[in-house]
Amino acid sequence: MTPRERVLRLFRGLKPDAVPWFGDLDYWATALICRGQRPPDFKAGDSYIQWHRELGVGFYLQGYFPFRTIIENCGVKEWRTGRDRFREIETPRGTLRECWRWLPDSYAEAPAERLVKSAADLAAYSYLHQYTRYEPDYEIAERRRRQVGETGIVVGYLPKSPFMQMVALDAGIQTVTELCTDMPDALEETLAVVRESHDRASAVAVASPVEVLMIPENLSSEVVGRRYYEKYMRNFHETWVRNIHKAEKYSCLHLDGTLKGLLREVCSAGFTFIEAMTPAPVGDLEIEEWAEWSGNSRTILWGGLPGVFFTDLVADLAFDLFVKKVLAVMRSAPRYVLGVADQVPPDGLESRIRRVGSLVQEFGVYGAGTA
Repeated sequence: MTPRERVLRLFRGLKPDAVPWFGDLDYWATALICRGQRPPDFKAGDSYIQWHRELGVGFYLQGYFPFRTIIENCGVKEWRTGRDRFREIETPRGTLRECWRWLPDSYAEAPAERLVKSAADLAAYSYLHQYTRYEPDYEIAERRRRQVGETGIVVGYLPKSPFMQMVALDAGIQTVTELCTDMPDALEETLAVVRESHDRASAVAVASPVEVLMIPENLSSEVVGRRYYEKYMRNFHETWVRNIHKAEKYSCLHLDGTLKGLLREVCSAGFTFIEAMTPAPVGDLEIEEWAEWSGNSRTILWGGLPGVFFTDLVADLAFDLFVKKVLAVMRSAPRYVLGVADQVPPDGLESRIRRVGSLVQEFGVYGAGTA
């Protein structure tokens, strides 16, 4: 079977011939481009998909929002100074500013200044979302559908839930926790405005040509546990999972941190699969414990291979033994996708990607008696 056939059979509740193997190579590719080892447009072209075929790994699109975000009735300025990328948004209720800093050693950005710094910014933040609109931007999805073929699936993003938009991007967990404690009513009023905005964006995403829709929460249970999830996030997830499934598409959530305090909750929200799950020794649950901690849900569990295992920090023999251990669990029942948790890092080894494909062929075939 092809990678696409395998994973779609799993989504439909059927058993493929072997455990599907998919990897997010986006971060690794970014580093290769920055080092001049791939052309600047590498990730957009046919050669990117061919690269996945040559490496023997299934493709699933990362980082694509099928809508354009347009801010109205505000003054928006963007500029760069050295490694810093600034954005300033002037509203009738105040001015917001953020700065993201490029870290050349890790080929990634990190927040140096958040858009929301205190309760004083909430009025402007609400105004910003009230006057944000979204237009369809489906060209990438249509092109990817033509490019990908049997190599994989096309994934698009909804926005984050309003709570995680603030936690992961716009305010940070410290500021959000302070707001939850000191000004819960003001925070909830703000989140309601952001929710209305994100619902509009989500409707545009669900109408897109993509076949799988992800809510890219970047969740980790030591940051967002059961209490925050139930109070601020579950309703958004359940609403949009229902809408995604009504559109006859598949849904997923990005959970790439610790699992114990959140896995059962997110599995009960109805997602087709939970993606980028990281096992011990990097995460907090052994692969053998995933099924128990996910409850009675039929949600597919996707991940299993921590990114560091694709570097020379892990010996070849240790790598092989770990992959075999993961495959022994995953071939026991057709509810797993073998994936990178969460991305192959900039110092990833091509040989490791190729090796996984070989190990799947040898050790990833479902045993007799599995459903």
